[in-house]
Amino acid sequence: MMDAGRHPNITLLTYSEVEDVSGYIGNFQVRIRKRARYVDEDLCTGCGLCQEKCPVKVLDTEYEAGMGERKAIYRPFSQAIPNVPVLDTEHCIYFQRDGRCGACAKLCPTGAVDYEQEDKLLDVEVGAIIVATGFGMWDPAQLPQYSYGKSPNILTGLQFERLTSATGPTEGEIVTRDGRIPERVAIIHCIGSRDENAHVYCSRFCCMYSLKHAHQVRDKTGAEVYEFYMDMRTSSKAYEEFYQRVQEDGVTFVNGRGAEVEVLADDKLRVKGEDVTLGRTVIADVDMVILASAIEPRPESSKVSALFGLGRTGDGWFAEAHPKLRPAESSTAGVFLAGSCQGPRDIPDTVAHAGDAAQEVTQLFNKGQVTISPIVAQVVEEKCVGCGECILACPYSAIEFNADDKAEVNAALCHGCGTCVAACPSGAMMELHFTDEEIVAEIDGLLEMIR
Repeated sequence: MMDAGRHPNITLLTYSEVEDVSGYIGNFQVRIRKRARYVDEDLCTGCGLCQEKCPVKVLDTEYEAGMGERKAIYRPFSQAIPNVPVLDTEHCIYFQRDGRCGACAKLCPTGAVDYEQEDKLLDVEVGAIIVATGFGMWDPAQLPQYSYGKSPNILTGLQFERLTSATGPTEGEIVTRDGRIPERVAIIHCIGSRDENAHVYCSRFCCMYSLKHAHQVRDKTGAEVYEFYMDMRTSSKAYEEFYQRVQEDGVTFVNGRGAEVEVLADDKLRVKGEDVTLGRTVIADVDMVILASAIEPRPESSKVSALFGLGRTGDGWFAEAHPKLRPAESSTAGVFLAGSCQGPRDIPDTVAHAGDAAQEVTQLFNKGQVTISPIVAQVVEEKCVGCGECILACPYSAIEFNADDKAEVNAALCHGCGTCVAACPSGAMMELHFTDEEIVAEIDGLLEMIR
């Protein structure tokens, strides 16, 4: 990330979002809203004094996953590029109490804090777009049998990551909420994955991070660890070897989904599950439970899909042009997909997929010219009444009104699907090489052969 931030040909627009996209392959116009940080990036040195002196503490539900606090002026995460904080106006005393406080502005040695800063709109022209919006974490509270939220010692995998991090709330120590080192820990796989009540797909990397968590617990605390799993999916390079290593660590594996987590009166946690190998119910009383929760498309995927003209699969992920032959291309020419926005992927797969998308863009630019399909829609202006039905029906936003209020097709965006032809009430839309006359002639030719 630091290399990208320093590269002379890369412009990082952090704390920004795309508001509008128009145009076509090789000629996209993109409008970007650069949101106000209330900190001047050119003046800020990243010294951190503003964060240190800010009197407001807020529960951090994003980077810390609810395991720690942040200030009202903060860096989104510890390795953020650029190293410039953001001011949270919803919790800042200056914004909430008519200018009171202002400690960050008074103490900033370079005068970088600017309470008058406003959002900026940037219009840029680009030849290609790569969508790499990642995934969201599913909330396991939607399956009440796991009692998530009823005990601070029932954690998601992401929360446990923060617990074991040296920059986390306990500086890397694995302890319960009351500060005790756990003696017994249960890890339950597939929470919300491969489940008809949540997501039917596999989230791909949960098995490996669950094994890592088991290894960390055994290594740091020596606690007994129980892993409840349906299938152990360790298919990539050296993954199976790590699975064997964790078995040698003394972890107890229970082949069966953990069915229920109960919070007992003494704050102990009781995990009930079925061991399908032994054919009996297993009960384990533990001090901590780690839920390997599913991943899912980000909440704003619908908005991103509409902006960039992306299709989506039934489970909400962005759809690739072809799962085997064109895995990094979308249905819109010039718009590519990278990483887990297209489906669940682990880190090696994500890196490979991102490299594929970058290579596709490089090849596109090296061509100099783009070949488009000859099968596109065309408007017969004499018949067009300007009703706009074709514009509403087009799934690729390839049709718009011209200066005469007639429909006009952008051949670079049209995929020749024929939806507009079927939707046009006046018969003004036709598809090149598939006109009614041509199709009737083909049918007549076939009938002549039969005779």
